[in-house]
Amino acid sequence: MTVILGKSGEGKSVLLKQIIGLIKPTSGTILIDGVNIATATEQEISTMFQQFGYVFQSAALLDSLNVFENIGITLLEAGKTVAAVLPIVKEALDLVHLEEETLYKYPSQLSGGMKKRVGLARTLVTKPNIILYDEPTTGLDPITARLIHELMDSMQKTFNLTSVVISHDLDILKFADEVALLHNGKIRFYGPAKTAWESDNPYIYQFLRGLPAGPIQTDAVDKHKKTYTVNV
Repeated sequence: MTVILGKSGEGKSVLLKQIIGLIKPTSGTILIDGVNIATATEQEISTMFQQFGYVFQSAALLDSLNVFENIGITLLEAGKTVAAVLPIVKEALDLVHLEEETLYKYPSQLSGGMKKRVGLARTLVTKPNIILYDEPTTGLDPITARLIHELMDSMQKTFNLTSVVISHDLDILKFADEVALLHNGKIRFYGPAKTAWESDNPYIYQFLRGLPAGPIQTDAVDKHKKTYTVNV
C-alpha cells in the first residue's frame, strides 16, 4: 500500500487518472507490469484496465439503483443473470461488513461510511489486482474513517492487492507500506511510511506537521545538523 500525500490542487487525483489510463500524460512514463501506459494503445489500456479497481472520493453510487445493482452493475452489464450475480454481491457485501438487508436499500438510505463500503464492494466483485483509492475517508468521522482504513488494510492483505491511496487523513500512514509526497508536480519524498514522521526531508517534515513553507530548524532536523528551506 502506497499513500500519496500533498496539498489540495497538487494533482494527486489527476495522477491516479493517469495511472489508470483515463488521462494521457504529456510526458514521462507510467509502467504497469512493464507496459508504458503513457504510450500504450487503446487496446492495451483496455486490457490493463481490467486489473484495476477504483474507489471514488464520493463513492459514486448511482442514486436510481439499489445496493445490489450498484455493486453488481459491471457483472450485470456483462450479461450475467441476477441469479448468478446475487451470491457474488452477497460475498462482497460480507467482506465489507455490511448486513444482507442492505442489499435492496438505495444510496439515499445509507450513511457516508456505508456508501464508502458499498463503493469498495463494487470494486471487489471485479477481482482487481490493483485498487486506487481517491480520498476514501473524506467527510467521515474519525471512528468511521478508521474502520475504512482497517477494511482497506484487510482487503489488501487478504487478496494480496496493490493499493495506491490519495488521502489527507494522516492516520492511513499506520496501515501503509510506503508514502510519497507530491509537491509542484514532482515526488519530493518517497520512503517507508513507518519512518516518515522521523524523516528530515523538508517537504514531508513540513507537510506532516502542517507547517508553512519556509526555513525549517527544529530539534528533529538539528540532530542531523541541517537547516532546510522549501521554495514554493
